[in-house]
Amino acid sequence: MASIKKITFAAAMKYISEIEKRKTFAIISHPDAGKTTLTEKFLLFGGAIQTAGAVKSNKIKKHATSDFMEIERQRGISVATSVMTFEYDGHLINLLDTPGHKDFAEDTFRTLTAVDSVVLVIDSVNGVEPQTRRLMEVIAMRKTPVIVFINKMDRDGKNRFDLLEEIENELKIQLHPMTVPINSGKDFKGVYDLHEKSLVLFTAGTKANDEDVVKISDLNDPILNAKIGERDADTLREDVELIDGVYGALNEADYLSGNTAPVFFGSAVNNFGVKEMLDTFIRIAPTPRPRHTTTRDILPSEDKFSGFIFKIHANLDPKHRDRIAFLRVCSGKFSRSTYYKHVRLEKDIRFNNPYSFLARQKDVIEEAFPGDVVGLFDTGNFKIGDTLTEGESFFFTGIPSFSPEIFKEVVNKDPLKTKQLEKGLNQLTDEGVAQLFTQFGGNKKIIGCVGELQFEVIQYRLLQEYGASVQMNSMPFYKACWITSDNPKKLEDFTKYKQANIAEDKDGHLVYLAQSEWFLNTEITNNPDIKFHFTSEINKV
Repeated sequence: MASIKKITFAAAMKYISEIEKRKTFAIISHPDAGKTTLTEKFLLFGGAIQTAGAVKSNKIKKHATSDFMEIERQRGISVATSVMTFEYDGHLINLLDTPGHKDFAEDTFRTLTAVDSVVLVIDSVNGVEPQTRRLMEVIAMRKTPVIVFINKMDRDGKNRFDLLEEIENELKIQLHPMTVPINSGKDFKGVYDLHEKSLVLFTAGTKANDEDVVKISDLNDPILNAKIGERDADTLREDVELIDGVYGALNEADYLSGNTAPVFFGSAVNNFGVKEMLDTFIRIAPTPRPRHTTTRDILPSEDKFSGFIFKIHANLDPKHRDRIAFLRVCSGKFSRSTYYKHVRLEKDIRFNNPYSFLARQKDVIEEAFPGDVVGLFDTGNFKIGDTLTEGESFFFTGIPSFSPEIFKEVVNKDPLKTKQLEKGLNQLTDEGVAQLFTQFGGNKKIIGCVGELQFEVIQYRLLQEYGASVQMNSMPFYKACWITSDNPKKLEDFTKYKQANIAEDKDGHLVYLAQSEWFLNTEITNNPDIKFHFTSEINKV
C-alpha cells in the first residue's frame, strides 16, 4: 500500500497540471427542455463552432452539431450520446450530450458513469417531468455533482419560487440559486447574478454582451430603478433578501458531494444566462475523480494508464463504415501507438489513430489524460464495460446493463442480405441500446429493448447503414433475465423443460424470457436453485 502511495505522489506531481485543466460533464434533460440548444451555446463560447447548428447541411435547414445521425435530424431528437471536446478559459472541457428520450435512457445512464458532474436542464414552462425524475435517481445514487439550468425564462411559465420548491420536492435535492430572474415570459428583463453582484439585462432576439452587464453591488443604488423600473427593482430587492436569508453563500463542498445544486435562470435559445453558468461551472465543477474497480479505487493521479469503454457506435462516419469505442481515461496517460492490456480478452492491443471529437469531426491525438474521452477504432474487440490498463487486471464497476421489457423477432425480408443483417445486428446491439437473443435450439433472432422507439432506430439503421431490410414482429414476453445456477443439472433441466422461453445472449449466456410477471414470480418460487438476474453489471453476468 505504501508503494502505491509513493507512486501516486510522484505521478501527481507529473500529471497534476493536466488533470486540473480538465472538466468532464454530461448535459441531461427531459426531451425538448433545450439541452441540445444549451450544448451549442457552450460550444459557441468555447470557439468550437462559429454559428449555432454548424454542421454540413443544406442552406435552408441547419441542425444541431451534436445530433449527427440522419434519423436524429429527421425526428428532431437525440437518440445517441455525442462527445464534444473544447477549450474555455484555460480549461479543456469534455462535454457529453445525452439522449433526452426515455427510450434511450440506458445510453444516458451509462454515460453518467463516464462523467464527473452534470448540468440538468429544466423547462420553466413544464417544470419537473418524468424523464428528469428517472435521471436524477441515477445521479443521486452516484452522488454526482449537479448544476441546474432553468431554461425558457422568456416564455410564460411557472412562478420562480414555486418552480424551485417543485424541483426540490420532486428531485429530492437541495437547491442554491446563483441568479435571480426579473419576471418571465414577455416581461422577462434579465437576471441578477448573486455571486458577481451584477445585473444582466435581457433583450428579446439578441444575445447578452458586455454592455448588458451592469455591476450593482448595492441593490439600493438608484441605477437599478433606472435600468428595470421601480416596481421590478423593489421585487428584485425582496427576492434577493429572501434568497440570501434562506440560502446564504454556496457551500462548494455540499455541491461536490452531490447534496446541493446551484441554480441558474436563462434562455438558451437567446444565449442568455449561459455564460454566467459556464463561468461558475469552470470555477466549482470537479476535476477528474477516483473510480471504483473490482480490486481497489483508481486515483486519476496514478502514473499507470487505465480506462473503460462506456459507449460503442458503429458507422459514426457512414462513408467509411467505421466502428468507434468511446474510452474514458481514468488514470495515467494514454499514448498513441502504445500497447495496452485488454483485461477481458487478456491480450495487448495498440491504437494508431485515437481520436478526440467534436460530434462528427474527429482529430487524431497523441496523448490523453484522466477525464478525457478518446475514440478508438474497433474491429470488434470491445464490449461496453471493457477495461484497458498498463498490465493490472481489474474491471471498473457500476456500468449497468438493463433487463429489456419489449421484445420483437427480426425477420429478414431479403435472404440475399443475410450476412449484412448478421453484421448489422451484432454491431448495433454492441452499442448497448438493445439486447440480441437467439432462441434456444433455433435461429430465431429476438431483439429486446427498454423503449419502443429503439426498434424504429434499429430498423432504420439496418436498412440505411447495412442494406438489410427487416420486419419487426412483436413477441409475447414481459421481461428477460439472465439465469445461472451452482447446480449444473438443475440449470440443464430448467432449460430443457422451458425451451420455448429460453434464449442465449450474444455471449452465450442463458436468458429466461418470461410471458408475464406471474409466470416469472412462479418460476422464481418453484426453482430456488436457479438465480434470476434482472439488472447486472456488464462483464459480471
